[in-house]
Amino acid sequence: MRVWLITVGEPLPTDGENERLLRIGMLANFLVAKRHEVVWWTSTFDHARKKHRFNTDTLTTVNDHYKINLLHSIAYYKNVSFRRIINHYGVAHKFSRLSGLEQEPDVILCSLPTLELCSAATAYGKQREVPVVLDVRDLWPDLFVELAPVWAQWFVKLLLFPMFRTVRAVCSGATAIVGNNPAFVDWGVNYAKRVRTNLDRDFPMGYSLVVPDQEAILEAERFWLKHGVNKNNKEFIACYFGVFSRQRELETVVEAAQKLQKQNRPIRFVLCGNGDNLDYYKNMAKDCENVIFPGWVGRDDIWTLMRMSSVGLAPYPSNKNYITNLTNKPIEYLSAGLPIVSSLKGVLKDLLSACNCGVTYENGNSDELASILISLYDNPDRLKVMSKNASALYEEKFVAEKVYSEMISYLEEVCANYRK
Repeated sequence: MRVWLITVGEPLPTDGENERLLRIGMLANFLVAKRHEVVWWTSTFDHARKKHRFNTDTLTTVNDHYKINLLHSIAYYKNVSFRRIINHYGVAHKFSRLSGLEQEPDVILCSLPTLELCSAATAYGKQREVPVVLDVRDLWPDLFVELAPVWAQWFVKLLLFPMFRTVRAVCSGATAIVGNNPAFVDWGVNYAKRVRTNLDRDFPMGYSLVVPDQEAILEAERFWLKHGVNKNNKEFIACYFGVFSRQRELETVVEAAQKLQKQNRPIRFVLCGNGDNLDYYKNMAKDCENVIFPGWVGRDDIWTLMRMSSVGLAPYPSNKNYITNLTNKPIEYLSAGLPIVSSLKGVLKDLLSACNCGVTYENGNSDELASILISLYDNPDRLKVMSKNASALYEEKFVAEKVYSEMISYLEEVCANYRK
């Protein structure tokens, strides 16, 4: 089976040996391991680091069965910006022009967003009679409407009318809709204005537990020691990995850190990543000796820090895009046996409660967050039970080898059904 994967914004295997691969990166590796051919269409622009990998369209070969087509467009420096819109259109235009030069695939899996690439992919599929599966990852453009003040939402919806028209077209033009949860699949099917079929399915985010070699672990421990994190201190560490943007409630985390510092509680916050609002949070926490901002960190550093930590933080706003969703981050915490302290209602809250592997605080309530962390610090036996439950939940539902093997079987089924 020859598979095209169309996704921007994820790390690539060519980004470095210490790069942590996400959904499409892991799926690609498992496809190749089963002797399928993979072409991954993506952007030259590294969304996380806000810089170009290459300054022109570039084809890279990972191995005999796997290559990556990187499409060049302009850079952008803020996630919400006009330049990002231009980038998306530029990448989609390049795909429309260059896809005709590649050998036709048997199936296409295209992530939504971006809408522009989804539109180009479904147009290609219709023209070439190739099945296209949309993998719904974020609820664009509904997400942007929800971010606006209530009084302005009607205007934003009117302003984004072209995007709503596009999402209806791409969902109705796709062969099938998948997502990492049932609600996202239903959302896509509803925009397609049809009933759900047996090919519209949900596959959770899987996480591959790759253990670094001993030298890599030692190097990571030295890295953390430079940042003042010593594994021998047996500290209570609350870790976070991700972006610093309006889509995270990190003000609440910093406020909780300020309150815990005043109480002389030995709880430290290690907040990893970058983003538009990083400098804002750094300034907010400038007097907090219990908050560390190490910047963007690699796979081995993440693996090591999680095993030095006591809890993982999931400070998400409880909006529609998240309450029905289970993102990469909580699953990554579970893989390390980390209890999750989260502000997110909905699916994640229900899961943490049902499996007793985490605690949920009210959005924006720094007093409650501080109180929860104090309670877990004061009750190590409770923390141990939650840690054991977190590991068990990961093994049951989110092991990448299980998730993506099922996804590959599904893509094979889509191909078989399409040829009938």
